[in-house]
Amino acid sequence: MAIGSGLGAQIGIAAESSYGTYVAPTTFPEFTKEGLVAQKTTAQSSGIAAGRLMALSSRRVVTQRSAAGSIEMEVANKGMGLLLQALMGTTVTPVQQGATAAYLQTHTLADTWGKSLTIQKGVPLTTGVVTDKTFVGCKVISAEFSCEVGGMLTASFEFDGKDCDETKTLAVASYVPMSPFHFGQMGLKTGAFGAETALDGVRKVTVKLERGQAVDRYYANQSALKAEPISNDLVKVSGSLEMDYVATTVDDLHTTDGATSLVWEFLGPIIAATHAETFRVRLPVIKVDDAPPTVDGYQVVRPSFNFTGLFDGTNPVAIDYMSTDITL
Repeated sequence: MAIGSGLGAQIGIAAESSYGTYVAPTTFPEFTKEGLVAQKTTAQSSGIAAGRLMALSSRRVVTQRSAAGSIEMEVANKGMGLLLQALMGTTVTPVQQGATAAYLQTHTLADTWGKSLTIQKGVPLTTGVVTDKTFVGCKVISAEFSCEVGGMLTASFEFDGKDCDETKTLAVASYVPMSPFHFGQMGLKTGAFGAETALDGVRKVTVKLERGQAVDRYYANQSALKAEPISNDLVKVSGSLEMDYVATTVDDLHTTDGATSLVWEFLGPIIAATHAETFRVRLPVIKVDDAPPTVDGYQVVRPSFNFTGLFDGTNPVAIDYMSTDITL
């Protein structure tokens, strides 16, 4: 029996071979919070019957089913590949670095068609019995990464799902030793693409990617379930930099509406040779939108610059992930 509280909860995920078709979970990420829920649309018959003062329960029907929600977690040095692939869209195979135990995943921005997940969560009753809720056809519609002084690198993934099934067998969770990326490993560089240099004074970074998708594809012959969402908007990349005002580098970009490449990376321990555990976000072009510095009392001037990520016409947005994971 599990502990009858959140201490006994679990999340398991697996890549689906076809949208909405259950695949038993194979990866069990550690998480801090989840909000995945089943959703339904109902309709109530309103037929008039002499003397009847209330609607009949037998005349209420479910006309649509779906699922949605989020998972929040610390970004760890293992086990992130499936989520990153579902976010970014490129089919990724980890590439071994030389003859070492280090494997590089390069997740470049692409259409997410065919990239859906089965996500199974175990929710404990107070008795210690863990209930199963299995969400199929889960598409990542946005993800936000953030790290600040003294903190961990965190991620929040938002999902749209096809359905929730409570009849599956709860998978037995297994966990491998892993470590979180954190502020002590964080670096941020800006400048010309491929020649970025360290930016001083950075205290907090947030990057968000939003994948606009048509999540309302309900058709006849689908038993109240949706067809796979289709990309229906440009990918939106945004973020913010909170920093001490040690130089005018970012301020000048706001003034001139100039462009710069941004590389946000976390370098952990060496796996082998020169290959370190790595989480890296590459934005070939950002433009600063607002929040030039202002003085608010005696304290160090600490502006927060909001930015938008754009396409330079050649280089895609990408996330690099170096770990010992041989597969996603």
